Amino acid sequence: MSGPTLFDRAQLKHNLDRAFDRAEPGSDFLLGVVAEDLSDRLAPLSRSFENAVELSLGLDRIRQTLVESGKVEKVYCGHLFSARKASKAPDFIFDDAVPPLKDQSVGLITSALTLHWVNDLPGGLVQIRKALIPDGLFLGTLLGGGTLNELRDVMMRAELEVTGGAAPRISPFADIKEIGALLQRAGFALPVADADRITVRYDNLFALMKDLRAMGATSALTERSRKPLNRSILLRAAELYANDYSDPDGRIRATFNLVSVSGWSPHESQQKPLKPGSAKTSLADALNKL
Repeated sequence: MSGPTLFDRAQLKHNLDRAFDRAEPGSDFLLGVVAEDLSDRLAPLSRSFENAVELSLGLDRIRQTLVESGKVEKVYCGHLFSARKASKAPDFIFDDAVPPLKDQSVGLITSALTLHWVNDLPGGLVQIRKALIPDGLFLGTLLGGGTLNELRDVMMRAELEVTGGAAPRISPFADIKEIGALLQRAGFALPVADADRITVRYDNLFALMKDLRAMGATSALTERSRKPLNRSILLRAAELYANDYSDPDGRIRATFNLVSVSGWSPHESQQKPLKPGSAKTSLADALNKL
């Protein structure tokens, strides 16, 4: 693994295990959005795949979407860290960015809401691309820049006001342009990255934090403070949130930016950009015709 160890893997595993063991109803709403988007992206494809690998948090929604699409003959499911009790038994367990896949062995790979917790995202994307057969497809969704900016803002301001300092509390998320560049860097052909902003409303800060715990999305930063937030900080953060990020009815807003990515393993049959100087009509000639 290269680069800094941004996320504490043991803490992240603990957060996810606790969340999915409790299985709070409705806490998988983001995964539902991702599953619907995946279905929409698969529908117009004119080809099918002999096999697919799903890299998931451990719920059945994405596997079901792949099966119901009619585009895949066999789906292999991998769970992040642990086999989830509420799901069909996985075919394998994986950790971080290195799924146990042979090079050029898979026609379709999907990743739903796991890549934003990867310590080495560039390396992870390279591993995924290498596992695809020529002209194989990768479809993924991760949280991108702007996610939970409201919470990040009020938590930092509240902690600064109360203690005079602030520790990192909210995970950083890559910008869509950075994610698109990483797809190219990993060697994907025809890479695409699109963003979809989802605004979720809550009664207050504490309802939002409860939902994040139920998603397994509480802080797993390696550099996080080990001291729990005291009551005065939380109350001040709740006050700031209500003042600055609420609607007329008093409910607060929380932003989740879902970045959907796709890329193909290179193959000679794919479209390629024209070589410089190969155009048959000059720009000047085209402008003269206007």
